[in-house]
Amino acid sequence: MTETFKRFPDDFLWGVATSAYQIEGAWQEDGKGPSIWDVFAHQKGRVVNGESGDVAADHYHRWQEDVRIMADMGLKAYRFSIAWTRVLPQGTGQVNAAGLDFYDRLVDALIEHDIEPFPTLFHYDLPLALHERGGWPNRETAQAFGEYAAAVTRRLGDRVTYWITHNEPAVTAGMGYLTGEHAPGRRNPFAAMHAVHTLLLSHGYAAEAIRAHADRASQIGIALNLHPIHPASPKKRDRRAARLVDGMGNRLFLDPLLRGRYPKDIYRLFRPFFPRIEPGDMARIAAPLDFLGINYYTRAVVRRALNPLTFFAAEAPPKDSEYSEMWEIYPPGIYELIARVWKDYHPQQIIVTENGVPVPDKLDDGHVHDEGRIRYLRDHIAQTHRALEEGIPVTGYFVWSLLDNFEWALGYGKRFGLVHVDYETLERTVKDSGRWYAQVIRENGVRAP
Repeated sequence: MTETFKRFPDDFLWGVATSAYQIEGAWQEDGKGPSIWDVFAHQKGRVVNGESGDVAADHYHRWQEDVRIMADMGLKAYRFSIAWTRVLPQGTGQVNAAGLDFYDRLVDALIEHDIEPFPTLFHYDLPLALHERGGWPNRETAQAFGEYAAAVTRRLGDRVTYWITHNEPAVTAGMGYLTGEHAPGRRNPFAAMHAVHTLLLSHGYAAEAIRAHADRASQIGIALNLHPIHPASPKKRDRRAARLVDGMGNRLFLDPLLRGRYPKDIYRLFRPFFPRIEPGDMARIAAPLDFLGINYYTRAVVRRALNPLTFFAAEAPPKDSEYSEMWEIYPPGIYELIARVWKDYHPQQIIVTENGVPVPDKLDDGHVHDEGRIRYLRDHIAQTHRALEEGIPVTGYFVWSLLDNFEWALGYGKRFGLVHVDYETLERTVKDSGRWYAQVIRENGVRAP
Protein backbone atom coordinates (compact mmCIF):
# COMPACT_ATOMS: atom_id res chain seq x y z
CA MET A 1 0.00 0.00 0.00
CA THR A 2 1.43 3.37 -0.99
CA GLU A 3 0.95 6.55 1.00
CA THR A 4 0.66 10.13 -0.19
CA PHE A 5 1.33 13.29 1.77
CA LYS A 6 -1.74 15.47 2.08
CA ARG A 7 -0.68 19.03 2.85
CA PHE A 8 -3.03 21.56 4.42
CA PRO A 9 -3.14 25.37 3.99
CA ASP A 10 -0.50 27.28 5.93
CA ASP A 11 -3.09 28.99 8.14
CA PHE A 12 -5.00 25.79 8.94
CA LEU A 13 -6.01 25.56 12.61
CA TRP A 14 -4.87 22.29 14.19
CA GLY A 15 -6.44 21.96 17.61
CA VAL A 16 -7.86 19.84 20.38
CA ALA A 17 -11.14 20.13 22.26
CA THR A 18 -12.36 19.61 25.82
CA SER A 19 -15.33 20.65 27.97
CA ALA A 20 -15.50 22.13 31.46
CA TYR A 21 -17.47 19.47 33.34
CA GLN A 22 -15.50 16.66 31.73
CA ILE A 23 -12.05 17.87 32.81
CA GLU A 24 -12.11 20.73 35.32
CA GLY A 25 -13.25 19.17 38.58
CA ALA A 26 -13.28 21.67 41.47
CA TRP A 27 -17.05 21.48 41.33
CA GLN A 28 -17.65 23.56 44.47
CA GLU A 29 -14.58 25.80 44.54
CA ASP A 30 -14.11 29.56 44.29
CA GLY A 31 -17.79 30.45 44.31
CA LYS A 32 -18.91 28.09 41.55
CA GLY A 33 -22.63 27.36 41.65
CA PRO A 34 -24.24 23.94 41.02
CA SER A 35 -25.10 22.80 37.49
CA ILE A 36 -27.57 20.14 36.42
CA TRP A 37 -24.67 17.74 35.89
CA ASP A 38 -23.43 18.26 39.45
CA VAL A 39 -26.84 17.02 40.62
CA PHE A 40 -27.50 14.39 37.92
CA ALA A 41 -24.16 12.62 38.36
CA HIS A 42 -24.80 12.27 42.09
CA GLN A 43 -28.15 10.55 41.57
CA LYS A 44 -28.06 6.77 41.92
CA GLY A 45 -28.04 4.86 38.66
CA ARG A 46 -27.45 7.85 36.37
CA VAL A 47 -23.74 7.27 35.64
CA VAL A 48 -21.79 4.05 35.25
CA ASN A 49 -20.22 3.01 38.56
CA GLY A 50 -21.71 6.05 40.28
CA GLU A 51 -18.90 8.23 38.91
CA SER A 52 -19.03 12.01 38.58
CA GLY A 53 -17.07 15.02 37.38
CA ASP A 54 -16.32 16.24 40.90
CA VAL A 55 -12.58 15.84 40.27
CA ALA A 56 -12.47 14.69 36.63
CA ALA A 57 -8.97 15.40 35.26
CA ASP A 58 -8.47 18.24 37.79
CA HIS A 59 -7.75 20.71 35.00
CA TYR A 60 -8.88 23.56 37.25
CA HIS A 61 -5.74 23.06 39.35
CA ARG A 62 -3.47 21.57 36.67
CA TRP A 63 -4.27 23.89 33.76
CA GLN A 64 -0.71 25.25 33.57
CA GLU A 65 0.67 21.74 33.06
CA ASP A 66 -1.99 21.09 30.43
CA VAL A 67 -1.11 24.29 28.56
CA ARG A 68 2.55 23.27 28.57
CA ILE A 69 1.59 19.90 27.08
CA MET A 70 -0.38 21.67 24.34
CA ALA A 71 2.53 24.01 23.64
CA ASP A 72 4.95 21.08 23.41
CA MET A 73 2.60 19.45 20.89
CA GLY A 74 2.69 22.61 18.79
CA LEU A 75 -1.09 23.05 18.84
CA LYS A 76 -2.46 26.04 16.96
CA ALA A 77 -5.80 26.22 18.81
CA TYR A 78 -7.50 24.97 21.96
CA ARG A 79 -11.26 24.60 22.17
CA PHE A 80 -12.46 24.59 25.78
CA SER A 81 -15.83 25.31 27.35
CA ILE A 82 -16.64 27.83 30.05
CA ALA A 83 -18.69 26.63 33.02
CA TRP A 84 -21.68 28.99 33.17
CA THR A 85 -21.93 28.52 36.95
CA ARG A 86 -18.32 29.60 37.52
CA VAL A 87 -19.19 32.95 35.95
CA LEU A 88 -22.79 33.34 37.13
CA PRO A 89 -23.39 30.87 39.99
CA GLN A 90 -27.18 31.30 39.76
CA GLY A 91 -27.23 31.61 35.97
CA THR A 92 -28.04 35.32 36.15
CA GLY A 93 -27.22 38.21 38.44
CA GLN A 94 -23.90 38.89 40.13
CA VAL A 95 -20.72 37.85 38.29
CA ASN A 96 -18.34 35.62 40.25
CA ALA A 97 -14.98 37.32 39.69
CA ALA A 98 -12.96 34.27 40.77
CA GLY A 99 -14.61 32.13 38.11
CA LEU A 100 -13.89 34.58 35.33
CA ASP A 101 -10.33 35.00 36.63
CA PHE A 102 -9.68 31.32 35.92
CA TYR A 103 -10.61 31.66 32.24
CA ASP A 104 -8.79 34.98 32.02
CA ARG A 105 -5.55 33.33 33.13
CA LEU A 106 -6.12 30.40 30.78
CA VAL A 107 -6.66 32.67 27.77
CA ASP A 108 -3.53 34.69 28.58
CA ALA A 109 -1.44 31.52 28.87
CA LEU A 110 -2.74 30.17 25.57
CA ILE A 111 -1.95 33.40 23.76
CA GLU A 112 1.51 33.47 25.34
CA HIS A 113 2.16 30.08 23.72
CA ASP A 114 0.68 31.11 20.35
CA ILE A 115 -2.37 28.89 20.84
CA GLU A 116 -5.63 30.41 19.60
CA PRO A 117 -8.31 30.25 22.33
CA PHE A 118 -11.65 28.84 21.16
CA PRO A 119 -14.10 29.19 24.06
CA THR A 120 -17.44 27.40 23.91
CA LEU A 121 -20.06 29.09 26.07
CA PHE A 122 -22.24 26.04 26.72
CA HIS A 123 -21.43 22.34 26.83
CA TYR A 124 -24.35 20.64 28.64
CA ASP A 125 -23.85 22.15 32.14
CA LEU A 126 -26.93 24.35 32.68
CA PRO A 127 -27.03 26.24 36.00
CA LEU A 128 -29.27 24.40 38.45
CA ALA A 129 -31.06 27.64 39.34
CA LEU A 130 -32.18 28.07 35.72
CA HIS A 131 -33.27 24.44 35.53
CA GLU A 132 -35.48 25.02 38.55
CA ARG A 133 -37.13 27.88 36.63
CA GLY A 134 -37.89 25.64 33.65
CA GLY A 135 -34.48 25.04 32.04
CA TRP A 136 -34.10 25.00 28.28
CA PRO A 137 -37.82 24.48 27.58
CA ASN A 138 -38.37 27.94 29.14
CA ARG A 139 -37.58 30.65 26.57
CA GLU A 140 -36.43 33.00 29.35
CA THR A 141 -33.31 30.82 29.54
CA ALA A 142 -32.35 32.13 26.08
CA GLN A 143 -32.21 35.70 27.37
CA ALA A 144 -30.24 34.57 30.43
CA PHE A 145 -27.75 32.93 28.08
CA GLY A 146 -27.35 36.25 26.27
CA GLU A 147 -26.58 37.97 29.57
CA TYR A 148 -24.01 35.30 30.40
CA ALA A 149 -22.41 35.68 26.96
CA ALA A 150 -22.16 39.42 27.51
CA ALA A 151 -20.45 38.96 30.90
CA VAL A 152 -17.85 36.60 29.42
CA THR A 153 -17.26 38.75 26.35
CA ARG A 154 -16.75 41.92 28.37
CA ARG A 155 -13.89 40.14 30.16
CA LEU A 156 -12.32 38.10 27.36
CA GLY A 157 -13.45 39.89 24.21
CA ASP A 158 -10.28 41.97 23.93
CA ARG A 159 -8.22 38.81 23.30
CA VAL A 160 -10.56 36.11 21.98
CA THR A 161 -11.39 36.07 18.27
CA TYR A 162 -13.22 32.73 17.86
CA TRP A 163 -16.39 32.02 19.83
CA ILE A 164 -18.63 28.95 19.85
CA THR A 165 -22.03 29.53 21.42
CA HIS A 166 -23.29 25.96 21.89
CA ASN A 167 -21.90 22.48 21.68
CA GLU A 168 -24.33 19.93 20.25
CA PRO A 169 -27.75 21.42 21.04
CA ALA A 170 -29.27 18.22 19.63
CA VAL A 171 -27.71 16.27 22.51
CA THR A 172 -28.77 18.84 25.10
CA ALA A 173 -32.39 18.66 23.92
CA GLY A 174 -32.58 15.01 22.88
CA MET A 175 -30.66 13.22 25.61
CA GLY A 176 -31.54 15.73 28.31
CA TYR A 177 -35.26 16.13 27.67
CA LEU A 178 -36.39 13.25 25.41
CA THR A 179 -34.48 10.08 26.34
CA GLY A 180 -33.34 11.21 29.79
CA GLU A 181 -29.86 9.72 29.41
CA HIS A 182 -28.21 13.06 30.20
CA ALA A 183 -28.97 15.77 32.73
CA PRO A 184 -31.59 16.83 33.68
CA GLY A 185 -32.93 13.34 32.89
CA ARG A 186 -36.39 14.22 31.58
CA ARG A 187 -38.42 12.18 29.08
CA ASN A 188 -40.96 14.54 27.58
CA PRO A 189 -41.25 15.21 23.82
CA PHE A 190 -42.92 18.58 24.42
CA ALA A 191 -40.04 19.68 26.66
CA ALA A 192 -37.49 18.38 24.13
CA MET A 193 -38.92 20.34 21.20
CA HIS A 194 -39.34 23.48 23.31
CA ALA A 195 -35.69 23.06 24.34
CA VAL A 196 -34.61 22.86 20.69
CA HIS A 197 -36.17 26.25 19.96
CA THR A 198 -34.85 27.91 23.12
CA LEU A 199 -31.33 26.60 22.49
CA LEU A 200 -31.34 27.97 18.94
CA LEU A 201 -32.82 31.24 20.12
CA SER A 202 -30.17 31.53 22.83
CA HIS A 203 -27.50 31.13 20.18
CA GLY A 204 -28.91 34.23 18.53
CA TYR A 205 -28.92 36.20 21.78
CA ALA A 206 -25.33 35.14 22.50
CA ALA A 207 -24.12 36.10 19.02
CA GLU A 208 -25.65 39.56 19.49
CA ALA A 209 -23.97 39.93 22.88
CA ILE A 210 -20.57 38.88 21.58
CA ARG A 211 -20.72 41.32 18.68
CA ALA A 212 -21.86 44.10 21.01
CA HIS A 213 -19.20 43.64 23.69
CA ALA A 214 -16.09 42.27 21.94
CA ASP A 215 -13.24 44.71 21.43
CA ARG A 216 -12.08 43.01 18.24
CA ALA A 217 -13.60 41.50 15.13
CA SER A 218 -15.14 38.25 16.32
CA GLN A 219 -15.69 34.98 14.51
CA ILE A 220 -18.88 33.41 15.86
CA GLY A 221 -20.02 29.86 15.27
CA ILE A 222 -21.90 26.93 16.75
CA ALA A 223 -20.82 23.27 16.99
CA LEU A 224 -23.39 20.74 15.76
CA ASN A 225 -23.12 16.98 16.03
CA LEU A 226 -24.06 15.80 12.56
CA HIS A 227 -24.19 12.40 10.87
CA PRO A 228 -24.63 11.08 7.38
CA ILE A 229 -27.83 9.02 7.60
CA HIS A 230 -27.93 5.94 5.40
CA PRO A 231 -30.95 3.66 4.90
CA ALA A 232 -30.34 0.03 5.77
CA SER A 233 -31.84 -1.05 2.45
CA PRO A 234 -33.24 0.46 -0.75
CA LYS A 235 -36.76 -0.22 0.54
CA LYS A 236 -39.02 2.81 0.62
CA ARG A 237 -39.79 2.40 4.33
CA ASP A 238 -36.07 2.44 5.22
CA ARG A 239 -35.40 5.44 3.00
CA ARG A 240 -38.28 7.28 4.69
CA ALA A 241 -36.87 6.38 8.10
CA ALA A 242 -33.46 7.73 7.08
CA ARG A 243 -35.03 10.96 5.83
CA LEU A 244 -36.88 11.38 9.12
CA VAL A 245 -33.76 10.77 11.23
CA ASP A 246 -31.83 13.20 9.05
CA GLY A 247 -34.57 15.74 9.61
CA MET A 248 -34.56 15.44 13.39
CA GLY A 249 -30.82 15.07 13.85
CA ASN A 250 -29.38 17.28 11.13
CA ARG A 251 -31.88 19.52 9.35
CA LEU A 252 -33.75 20.51 12.53
CA PHE A 253 -30.69 22.58 13.43
CA LEU A 254 -29.07 23.36 10.09
CA ASP A 255 -32.23 24.76 8.49
CA PRO A 256 -33.05 27.36 11.19
CA LEU A 257 -29.44 28.48 11.53
CA LEU A 258 -28.65 28.72 7.82
CA ARG A 259 -32.05 29.11 6.15
CA GLY A 260 -34.08 30.85 8.83
CA ARG A 261 -36.83 28.23 9.03
CA TYR A 262 -37.52 24.78 10.39
CA PRO A 263 -37.62 21.95 7.83
CA LYS A 264 -41.17 21.73 6.48
CA ASP A 265 -41.53 17.97 6.79
CA ILE A 266 -40.36 17.92 10.39
CA TYR A 267 -42.44 20.95 11.41
CA ARG A 268 -45.54 19.46 9.80
CA LEU A 269 -45.04 16.07 11.45
CA PHE A 270 -44.17 17.31 14.94
CA ARG A 271 -46.04 20.61 14.99
CA PRO A 272 -48.03 19.78 18.17
CA PHE A 273 -44.72 19.53 20.06
CA PHE A 274 -43.25 22.83 18.85
CA PRO A 275 -43.54 25.95 21.03
CA ARG A 276 -45.08 29.16 19.78
CA ILE A 277 -42.53 30.90 17.57
CA GLU A 278 -42.54 34.60 18.37
CA PRO A 279 -42.05 37.31 15.73
CA GLY A 280 -38.34 37.88 15.18
CA ASP A 281 -37.26 34.49 16.57
CA MET A 282 -36.16 32.98 13.28
CA ALA A 283 -34.30 36.12 12.19
CA ARG A 284 -32.40 36.11 15.49
CA ILE A 285 -31.55 32.40 15.12
CA ALA A 286 -30.39 32.86 11.51
CA ALA A 287 -28.09 35.82 12.06
CA PRO A 288 -25.03 35.21 9.84
CA LEU A 289 -22.56 32.63 11.12
CA ASP A 290 -18.86 33.25 10.60
CA PHE A 291 -18.22 29.50 10.72
CA LEU A 292 -20.11 26.28 11.25
CA GLY A 293 -18.56 23.77 13.60
CA ILE A 294 -19.12 20.10 12.75
CA ASN A 295 -18.61 17.36 15.33
CA TYR A 296 -18.27 14.04 13.51
CA TYR A 297 -17.73 10.57 14.94
CA THR A 298 -19.70 8.12 12.82
CA ARG A 299 -22.58 7.68 10.41
CA ALA A 300 -26.00 6.21 11.20
CA VAL A 301 -27.47 3.30 9.23
CA VAL A 302 -31.17 3.01 10.01
CA ARG A 303 -34.23 0.92 9.23
CA ARG A 304 -37.92 1.52 9.78
CA ALA A 305 -39.18 0.86 13.33
CA LEU A 306 -42.26 1.61 15.39
CA ASN A 307 -40.63 3.44 18.31
CA PRO A 308 -41.57 7.15 18.18
CA LEU A 309 -38.78 8.04 20.64
CA THR A 310 -36.27 7.08 17.93
CA PHE A 311 -38.24 8.90 15.24
CA PHE A 312 -39.69 5.63 13.91
CA ALA A 313 -36.26 4.29 13.09
CA ALA A 314 -33.77 1.85 14.57
CA GLU A 315 -30.07 1.50 13.99
CA ALA A 316 -28.95 -1.30 11.73
CA PRO A 317 -25.16 -1.59 12.21
CA PRO A 318 -23.47 -3.08 9.14
CA LYS A 319 -21.98 -6.47 9.95
CA ASP A 320 -18.86 -6.08 7.83
CA SER A 321 -17.65 -2.78 9.34
CA GLU A 322 -14.96 -1.99 11.90
CA TYR A 323 -16.20 -0.76 15.28
CA SER A 324 -14.73 1.20 18.15
CA GLU A 325 -15.89 0.68 21.73
CA MET A 326 -18.91 2.85 20.94
CA TRP A 327 -19.56 3.28 17.19
CA GLU A 328 -18.89 2.13 13.67
CA ILE A 329 -15.65 3.55 12.29
CA TYR A 330 -16.55 5.13 8.98
CA PRO A 331 -13.97 7.70 7.76
CA PRO A 332 -15.70 8.54 4.43
CA GLY A 333 -18.58 9.90 6.48
CA ILE A 334 -16.69 13.03 7.48
CA TYR A 335 -16.10 13.91 3.83
CA GLU A 336 -19.68 13.05 2.92
CA LEU A 337 -20.99 15.26 5.73
CA ILE A 338 -18.78 18.25 4.93
CA ALA A 339 -19.63 18.02 1.23
CA ARG A 340 -23.36 17.75 1.93
CA VAL A 341 -23.38 20.73 4.32
CA TRP A 342 -21.42 22.82 1.83
CA LYS A 343 -23.67 21.87 -1.08
CA ASP A 344 -26.95 22.39 0.78
CA TYR A 345 -26.13 25.33 3.07
CA HIS A 346 -22.93 27.04 1.93
CA PRO A 347 -21.67 28.33 5.30
CA GLN A 348 -18.86 30.89 5.14
CA GLN A 349 -16.39 28.34 6.51
CA ILE A 350 -16.48 24.93 8.15
CA ILE A 351 -14.39 23.83 11.11
CA VAL A 352 -14.26 20.23 12.30
CA THR A 353 -14.76 21.05 15.98
CA GLU A 354 -14.65 17.44 17.23
CA ASN A 355 -13.40 14.14 15.85
CA GLY A 356 -12.03 11.26 17.87
CA VAL A 357 -12.41 7.68 19.03
CA PRO A 358 -12.45 5.75 22.32
CA VAL A 359 -9.67 3.18 22.60
CA PRO A 360 -9.04 0.80 25.55
CA ASP A 361 -5.70 2.43 26.31
CA LYS A 362 -3.26 0.96 28.81
CA LEU A 363 -0.22 2.60 30.32
CA ASP A 364 2.71 0.26 29.70
CA ASP A 365 6.12 1.20 31.10
CA GLY A 366 5.40 4.92 30.70
CA HIS A 367 3.88 4.64 27.21
CA VAL A 368 0.45 4.26 25.67
CA HIS A 369 0.53 2.55 22.27
CA ASP A 370 -2.81 3.55 20.76
CA GLU A 371 -2.34 2.59 17.13
CA GLY A 372 -6.10 2.33 16.63
CA ARG A 373 -6.55 6.00 17.48
CA ILE A 374 -3.72 7.04 15.16
CA ARG A 375 -5.30 5.09 12.31
CA TYR A 376 -8.74 6.61 13.00
CA LEU A 377 -7.41 10.18 13.08
CA ARG A 378 -5.19 9.66 10.05
CA ASP A 379 -8.05 8.37 7.92
CA HIS A 380 -10.44 11.12 9.02
CA ILE A 381 -7.89 13.86 8.45
CA ALA A 382 -7.27 12.45 4.99
CA GLN A 383 -11.01 12.55 4.25
CA THR A 384 -11.12 16.15 5.52
CA HIS A 385 -8.35 16.96 3.06
CA ARG A 386 -10.47 15.43 0.32
CA ALA A 387 -13.07 18.14 1.00
CA LEU A 388 -10.38 20.81 0.79
CA GLU A 389 -9.27 19.47 -2.56
CA GLU A 390 -12.79 20.14 -3.83
CA GLY A 391 -12.58 23.78 -2.80
CA ILE A 392 -14.69 23.52 0.34
CA PRO A 393 -13.47 26.11 2.91
CA VAL A 394 -12.52 23.85 5.82
CA THR A 395 -10.30 25.99 8.03
CA GLY A 396 -9.63 23.86 11.11
CA TYR A 397 -9.67 20.41 12.68
CA PHE A 398 -9.95 19.67 16.42
CA VAL A 399 -9.29 16.27 17.95
CA TRP A 400 -11.57 15.13 20.73
CA SER A 401 -9.94 15.16 23.15
CA LEU A 402 -6.80 16.57 24.70
CA LEU A 403 -7.22 14.53 27.89
CA ASP A 404 -8.92 11.35 28.95
CA ASN A 405 -11.98 12.58 30.79
CA PHE A 406 -15.45 12.01 32.24
CA GLU A 407 -17.58 10.67 29.39
CA TRP A 408 -20.94 11.78 30.75
CA ALA A 409 -23.29 8.87 31.62
CA LEU A 410 -20.52 6.40 30.69
CA GLY A 411 -18.23 7.70 33.43
CA TYR A 412 -14.50 7.12 33.06
CA GLY A 413 -14.57 3.85 31.13
CA LYS A 414 -14.08 5.37 27.67
CA ARG A 415 -10.79 7.07 26.91
CA PHE A 416 -10.69 9.62 24.08
CA GLY A 417 -7.56 11.59 24.99
CA LEU A 418 -4.30 12.18 23.20
CA VAL A 419 -3.00 12.41 26.76
CA HIS A 420 -3.52 9.57 29.23
CA VAL A 421 -4.80 10.54 32.68
CA ASP A 422 -4.22 8.23 35.63
CA TYR A 423 -7.45 8.81 37.55
CA GLU A 424 -5.81 7.82 40.85
CA THR A 425 -2.76 10.09 40.66
CA LEU A 426 -3.98 12.45 37.89
CA GLU A 427 -0.58 12.08 36.24
CA ARG A 428 -0.53 12.96 32.52
CA THR A 429 1.25 10.85 29.89
CA VAL A 430 1.27 11.82 26.22
CA LYS A 431 0.16 8.83 24.17
CA ASP A 432 1.67 7.70 20.88
CA SER A 433 -1.29 9.41 19.20
CA GLY A 434 -0.37 12.72 20.86
CA ARG A 435 3.17 12.49 19.49
CA TRP A 436 1.82 11.49 16.10
CA TYR A 437 -0.57 14.47 16.05
CA ALA A 438 2.30 16.78 16.99
CA GLN A 439 4.12 15.53 13.90
CA VAL A 440 1.04 16.18 11.75
CA ILE A 441 1.01 19.76 13.03
CA ARG A 442 4.75 20.25 12.44
CA GLU A 443 4.48 18.94 8.90
CA ASN A 444 1.08 20.58 8.34
CA GLY A 445 -0.22 17.45 6.72
CA VAL A 446 -0.75 13.74 6.98
CA ARG A 447 0.59 10.66 5.24
CA ALA A 448 -2.28 8.37 4.39
CA PRO A 449 -3.18 5.61 1.93
